Amino acid sequence: MMVIQLFLLTLISGVHPQTIKEIHRQAGEIVALYCDLENGDAEILWKWDNNQSVILYNNMSSAEQMQIGVVLHRESLVILNASVNHQGKYACSVGNSSRWYWFSLTVHDHFRMYDDQRCYTPAACQLDCPSDIPAKNFSNCRTTWHKGPKYGYFESVKKEHSGNYTCTQSCPYRGQMYNVTFGVRLEVKQSDNRRTAEILKPRETTFEVELGSPKVIDCEALTSCSESDLYWISSDGFVDKKRSSRIFYNETCDESSKENKRTASLFFTEVKEEDLSKNYTCKLDHFGQRTGFVTITLTQKARPSHISLAVCTVVLTVLSAVMVFVCVKFKVDIRLFLRDTLGCHSSTSDGKSYDAFLMCYESDTDKGFNAHDRKMLESVLEQRFGYSLCLYDRDVLPGRAVAQVVLDCIEQSRTVVLVPASPDPGPGSGLLSAIHEALVERQTRLIFINTETPEVWKSGSLPKALQLLSESGNHVAWKGMSSMPPSSSFWKQLRYHLPAPQRAPKIQLLPQTIQDVNSKWKSQN
Repeated sequence: MMVIQLFLLTLISGVHPQTIKEIHRQAGEIVALYCDLENGDAEILWKWDNNQSVILYNNMSSAEQMQIGVVLHRESLVILNASVNHQGKYACSVGNSSRWYWFSLTVHDHFRMYDDQRCYTPAACQLDCPSDIPAKNFSNCRTTWHKGPKYGYFESVKKEHSGNYTCTQSCPYRGQMYNVTFGVRLEVKQSDNRRTAEILKPRETTFEVELGSPKVIDCEALTSCSESDLYWISSDGFVDKKRSSRIFYNETCDESSKENKRTASLFFTEVKEEDLSKNYTCKLDHFGQRTGFVTITLTQKARPSHISLAVCTVVLTVLSAVMVFVCVKFKVDIRLFLRDTLGCHSSTSDGKSYDAFLMCYESDTDKGFNAHDRKMLESVLEQRFGYSLCLYDRDVLPGRAVAQVVLDCIEQSRTVVLVPASPDPGPGSGLLSAIHEALVERQTRLIFINTETPEVWKSGSLPKALQLLSESGNHVAWKGMSSMPPSSSFWKQLRYHLPAPQRAPKIQLLPQTIQDVNSKWKSQN
């Protein structure tokens, strides 16, 4: 009957009782589940069965995972703050494989499990703080021992050092600190077996490194595996053995030969400039007697040769030239993108009431703006692009001298846009001659909309005042139908020379509205 029940359990849940790894953790601590399966480049699948529903974490986004306090990284599933809500069975699988590796998580209000560790007096002893937190996600974890020496390291361990020790790992992640506490039960025994031991390498005292790159330095010793300690210390103290640290060491021992060879490899996941000012020492303790040590330092590799420097200089020069060309070629689009999308423009108030004053001047040809064209120009600037305009026929009050009220409107505007009109609906182009000196004296910002060819402007056939003003202003060409769409070069050039509007547009012209404007323009022209 028991065999049948186990068989049914396997068929129903896909879980074989002997493949479940029991994990107990105290509430509020971080939990890391490691999938111990050969995966190569295949995707690791993770799921959770809480006896009510099954959740496949791979189908969730990173934001959704964070909402439930879970971080998923290939072989590791990390629960940041364990609670009773996280209890249940977890499983991992490689790709579409039917083989699942199962975990059973139980969260307690008060719980502490102790790992056993043995050391021999009077040798040195390093307490190992158990850790299952993946270094890929948590690279700045710090270990704190709550009893015994600061780094859990005894220079010469004694019988009275036997007992229970606890260590806490604190790991920052996305601005929060997550902790987990482990227990170590130390047993100190007396040893009277004495054998010789010696360090074989490193023989060098200085190692060249590249900043920002990883580095591994091996320390090898000819000694027994169970009767000696081979370890690394730095100027800051004992080097950690946990892979979650940026600097750690890994210890192995080859027992295949008659004379055992022990290796302690010092790992730098990323060499920093601060590491160059420290000493690192590989020490060998054999039954409490320090039989050898080697101290090394790190030095930065020599700078690249002149050839490499020349190549880099040429590459940077070419890139700079390309950047300058792109900036000059697309300066209008770049400036409008920075201003409209990123909001990169001056927001200091200059006391002006209007962004621009639209003033007409008489065009000698039939290419000037008619009444409908002017209304379209005003509508697009105000309603689509959000400019505040001062218009002669709308904002200039009658009853005063024309020249004076026009100058007042110019004074309240940040820019003056001169629009060619046929016929001129305003006070007339002769007004430009009357206010020419005032415009020059005030250094008014001018924008000319041209319907004439550049040769006409240079020929001297235009009025003298208009000719003089044109030399100090910016010119934007109006090309009829091709300039009608708001995305045309005409509108880009005009907005490029205009300052950023002081307010957002009231309404957006719909595509249908623009099509109606185009249709009316065609019918009238």
